[in-house]
Amino acid sequence: MGSTIIDSRIFGDMFSDARMREVWSDENRTAKYLDIERALAKVQGELGIIPKEAADEIVRNCNLSQIDWDRLKAKTEQIGYPIIAVVNQINANCRDKLGEYCHWGATTQDITDTAAVLQMREGLALIEQDLDEIGDALAALARKYRDTPVIGRSNLQQATPITFGYKMASILAGIDRHRERLQQLKPRVLMGEFGGASGTLSSLEKGAMETQAALMKELGLAQPLISWHTVRDTVAEVGAFLGLVGGSLGKIAMDVKLMMQTEVAEVFEPFAPGRGSSSTMPQKRNPISCLYIHANISVARQHAAALMDAMVADHERSTGPWEIEWVSLPEIFCLMSGALKQTKFILKGLEVDATRMRANIDITNGLVMSEAVMMGLGPYIGREYAHDLVYDLCRQAIADNRPLIEILAAHPEINKHVTRAQLDAMCDPANNLGQAGVMVDRVLAARR
Repeated sequence: MGSTIIDSRIFGDMFSDARMREVWSDENRTAKYLDIERALAKVQGELGIIPKEAADEIVRNCNLSQIDWDRLKAKTEQIGYPIIAVVNQINANCRDKLGEYCHWGATTQDITDTAAVLQMREGLALIEQDLDEIGDALAALARKYRDTPVIGRSNLQQATPITFGYKMASILAGIDRHRERLQQLKPRVLMGEFGGASGTLSSLEKGAMETQAALMKELGLAQPLISWHTVRDTVAEVGAFLGLVGGSLGKIAMDVKLMMQTEVAEVFEPFAPGRGSSSTMPQKRNPISCLYIHANISVARQHAAALMDAMVADHERSTGPWEIEWVSLPEIFCLMSGALKQTKFILKGLEVDATRMRANIDITNGLVMSEAVMMGLGPYIGREYAHDLVYDLCRQAIADNRPLIEILAAHPEINKHVTRAQLDAMCDPANNLGQAGVMVDRVLAARR
């Protein structure tokens, strides 16, 4: 029975994604160890560094089905690391002691780090798919609601009208920047490790750099310029990237939560019978996916910080900071996979009430159009004076509970300069959406 949210049989698929849990599972991690040992033996056999017969025998026995999991667990607990335990089993399964050539010139951290990079590659591929889907969903919403007015909000107060398409496009631009960041970080991050004890490959008398180059080519990873056993910026960069993605997902969840409030009711998470209901209040429709996104990204940020702590490593092989990654990497990937999954669910089925959006613009009796009125009057009476005058008239409209347009039209310093029709135009939200549509089009046109 799972003891954490991620591996829970009840909560696991709400807080994470099964595909990502598989990437960071014991089985896949151990399979990666075997992949690396297999590739190392293969290239060293081809380079003549170990006997070809030994290489073939090792390759044949790097098989996950041959792993004795109880022995692996016991040996790992005894030693502190699983790599020797895996190599012992490969060696034991090889004939004529040919397995003694397994792990030739490598050190535990070489295999562990390279396996983690292979797992990150698989995890980032899933992240990339999710970001693409989220981007497409946001683009569809931006396109559909390009010209649909909704109130903009500043400090949780009504500000000036925007469009819902603009709101979606502004978030989309950030998601597309994450997609760009991901492509940029791959060449730096997807880099293997093969350096031996202190990183200098002193364990190999000949063919050291050739082995390293061939091994990385076999695994499809970049060859490092120099060993990075205790220089962990690339791992921390992945954590920072995932933290940034989480921030954007949290922004989506925050806005949806606020717009789902009963008093606002402009958008809703997709409806499903019983979803979001309360055990005591049958009328409730809680923002369930938003809640999980908020929780996941908050914890993921702490893991991103922990991965930066792991950068503070001592000398050429560290005493403890490295193991921080073993805890934080799987969890940050799994938590982010859950947040991404919940975000896709929200955006692909988001319910949008354009009528309610327009009604909410009107609840202030026109006060939200005060900026447009101020700017419209500016050429006649000066912008600063117009600001102060409109400010006072807004206070009067609130005190009298009257539409702002009526107060404006009756004021002698205003009606001697502009007509009622001009004031009506100033106070029409549809006339004061600025360049929202243009900006939406620019974001959509820039997508790759």
